[in-house]
Amino acid sequence: MAEQGDIGVRLRVLDLLTSNETALTERWSAKVAGSLRGRVSGAEVTGELRELFSALLAGLQAGTRDDELEGSGSESFGELRALLSELSRNRARQGFTPSETAVGVFGLKEVVFDLVASEQPSLANYQTAERLARLLDAFGLFTFETYSRAREEVISDQTEQLLELSTPVVKLWDGVVAVPLVGTLDSARTQVVMEKLLQALVDTGSEQAIIDITGVPAVDTQVAQHLLKTVVAARLMGAECTISGISPQIAQTIVALGIEFGDIATKASLADALSHALRRSGVEAPRSSPARRS
Repeated sequence: MAEQGDIGVRLRVLDLLTSNETALTERWSAKVAGSLRGRVSGAEVTGELRELFSALLAGLQAGTRDDELEGSGSESFGELRALLSELSRNRARQGFTPSETAVGVFGLKEVVFDLVASEQPSLANYQTAERLARLLDAFGLFTFETYSRAREEVISDQTEQLLELSTPVVKLWDGVVAVPLVGTLDSARTQVVMEKLLQALVDTGSEQAIIDITGVPAVDTQVAQHLLKTVVAARLMGAECTISGISPQIAQTIVALGIEFGDIATKASLADALSHALRRSGVEAPRSSPARRS
């Protein structure tokens, strides 16, 4: 008897949505479009929500057990979960907030409650709305979790892109490449520097590399270790490294910390490092012309 009662509630939920499909989707679309403040066209919002509504109806029609109304995990709602995942990822990539994304589900809950409230109060109507609310809550949580994962992926991708852009490898001369560093050098960025430098050595066949730290605000033990690892990796590829951009302040810091660069060549400026690298390569470094007197 209890099972028949549960099935009866599910059928009333299905009947409520089916018999009021047009009114519900119109109000739902208006609510969601308003929350997005014109950043997605009304036609696009309506199309998305109609697909979600149809998938929800299909899941309810396919469901045969009461637990399919308790959460979003049943196979009957596979299509709906797929649509919500796509919606969440799109919203995350477009820069929408979690609230603006979740309203795509919870907006339907609100318009259903408004509809039920406008009808004759009854226990059946209350049970129908309450059961549907529990189902939509589960899908709202699913949407939020999917959005969070998608947003983390977006942030991770953007971080990698920024690291790529902030660590260019420049060919200065035949056989000489340089990596001008600007900003803080941490473990993640050092890994990118190392990978890009080694790849550049392979692509260009260079045997001399210059790591310019003119734009690095400070050098501590950790930064020095990162630089040393990069130099060692380059040597394993058959290239010699020169570190340039050693300012007086950084030189004093290195001495105070007791950091040893060993046999690694260091120069005060990128120009000095280039001249040194060219001499190592057996190329006579060009001399700058003296300034003309007026």
